[in-house]
Amino acid sequence: MINEGKTLFIDALKQEDLDAIKKCPKADLHNHFVLGGSRKFLLEHSAKDIEPITKPLQSMDEMHTWNSQNIGEYFNSTEGRKMLIKAAFVQAKEDGVTILEIGEDVWGLNEFFHNDIDELVSAFETAHQEISPDIELRLQIGMSRHCDIAYLEDCLSNFWGCKAFYSIDLYGDELAQPIENFKTIYRRAREEGLRLKAHVGEWGTAEDVRRAVECLELDEVQHGIAAAEDPSVIRFLIDNHIRLNITPSSNYLLGRVENLKTHPIAELYRSGVDVTINSDDVLIFDSDVSKEYLRLYKSGCFNVEELDDIRKNGLKAKSK
Repeated sequence: MINEGKTLFIDALKQEDLDAIKKCPKADLHNHFVLGGSRKFLLEHSAKDIEPITKPLQSMDEMHTWNSQNIGEYFNSTEGRKMLIKAAFVQAKEDGVTILEIGEDVWGLNEFFHNDIDELVSAFETAHQEISPDIELRLQIGMSRHCDIAYLEDCLSNFWGCKAFYSIDLYGDELAQPIENFKTIYRRAREEGLRLKAHVGEWGTAEDVRRAVECLELDEVQHGIAAAEDPSVIRFLIDNHIRLNITPSSNYLLGRVENLKTHPIAELYRSGVDVTINSDDVLIFDSDVSKEYLRLYKSGCFNVEELDDIRKNGLKAKSK
């Protein structure tokens, strides 16, 4: 799989042929399925027309405002949630994604799936088999950094022991509470055999990235772009084989980088950090993975050989 489509991918980039890029296998390891699906599918099945943002926002608060105005509670039901799951698989299939890492937030188990872990898992696996069975699904447990630790531990008691899950991720405001508060949860997640991930270094500092990796014993970091500010943190990531799953358009449209040409992903990659290119929130940022590769090429951030190397790297197997 890794070498499949190399010539096609490079030629497609050089010709700036998005349709041809979509035919090449690639991974999406940073996709929030609630906002990560096909807008065409959702329009056809819900009559909800969701337009992406077109210029950079200034804060996460603006993103939440966009979400409230464009989606709100429209899909806040069991059937609505299942529709969003299906939309994510449709999007991935159309984008040529062959490895997709997505999952539900712990609070969603009770809210949408009657506190039945088998029902939640079935919702993802059924959509997976119906829409894109050839995709490798890596099911993820999601947590918000805003939540009380005792509440998260209570929710997670329903997830522990379920072998369907591949990884765990922490997201939300990096300043909501100290990363150390989650140490016990991540120790248990490690015991459960999960791959450990967390959002950090999108809004915080390079030192925040180092501290999160050390404290939670992370395998991967979602974003992590602040690491580029400190050569010692870059070396730390390389020495400890920490992967950064980066979402360039999201970083730009949330005002975290000035433009794609100077995005720190290039410095991180050329320094030897393990990086991948991903979508984040397709519905907000119009950021499917193929578009991300093409945008980085057209901006001059990477050449075609570098982008193909990153694509193949994302497809390499990572043990739990």
